[in-house]
Amino acid sequence: QVQLVESGGGLVQAGGSLRLSCAASGRTFSSYAMGWFRQAPGKEREFVAAISWSGGSTYYTDSVKGRFTISRDNAKNTVWLQMNSLKPEDTAVYYCNADFNGPAAPGDYWGQGTQVTVSS
Repeated sequence: QVQLVESGGGLVQAGGSLRLSCAASGRTFSSYAMGWFRQAPGKEREFVAAISWSGGSTYYTDSVKGRFTISRDNAKNTVWLQMNSLKPEDTAVYYCNADFNGPAAPGDYWGQGTQVTVSS
């Protein structure tokens, strides 16, 4: 069992940066691959990025490659999503996911979400 709490969202102008954090509780965090998903108004939730349990492998959806970076610190039970060169189309609620198994197979554990709004 793991509980997830996201933070770091906000309003930013296009071209700006934000760093999202996902703090996890529970002793099993370090054994889980972690993912970030997002959901824009009127759209389905979509995969953004993921990281293996060790942090040695990362995966990104094509639209964020080169702009977003996912990282984790198992000692701090935290995963981050650094978002640079933000675009208005990145506007969405961003969710942290634990026990990630693939873009179409998220784990059962979700945070409450954090709103990211990018103005043009």
